[in-house]
Amino acid sequence: MSEQTVYENRWFRVNLADVKLPDGRHLDHFLIRLRPVAVATVVNDANEVLMLWRHRFITDSWGWELAAGVVEDGEDIAAAAAREMEEETGWRPGPLRHLLTVEPSNGLTDARHHLYWGDSATYIGHPEDDFESSRREWVPLERVPGMIARGEIPAANMTAGLLMLHHLRLG
Repeated sequence: MSEQTVYENRWFRVNLADVKLPDGRHLDHFLIRLRPVAVATVVNDANEVLMLWRHRFITDSWGWELAAGVVEDGEDIAAAAAREMEEETGWRPGPLRHLLTVEPSNGLTDARHHLYWGDSATYIGHPEDDFESSRREWVPLERVPGMIARGEIPAANMTAGLLMLHHLRLG
């Protein structure tokens, strides 16, 4: 019925919505409004995928991820994905293709994560944002399902994209 912002910063807004249920009752529901996230990786000729090993302080956990970041206002999503990959890995991707878009927590946020991939990249040097991960590696795509099963790739958006790439490249 209505929605009002209760907190806002450059990364997100917390809103309170008055939701009318089908039976006529009203429910106050908090939600988080977020900018889109662009994710990118490359799969090379050896069917290895470029990944980052990083720590997430919120969950105090380590895991494998793909390069990702918020889309700046007015920025093309695919261009943002390419920019993030270059900044975080030191590899400039060739042409990127849309892989999938996921909503990782659509009961609480309006976040949409747009995943892209390519099959070529050029190493341009040490990553500008090397602080975002402790290492970057080419990981055999065939290992991905086992890594997911062992909890080595904990982020749902990364898991979805990597399983899709595994299916596309290895069947």
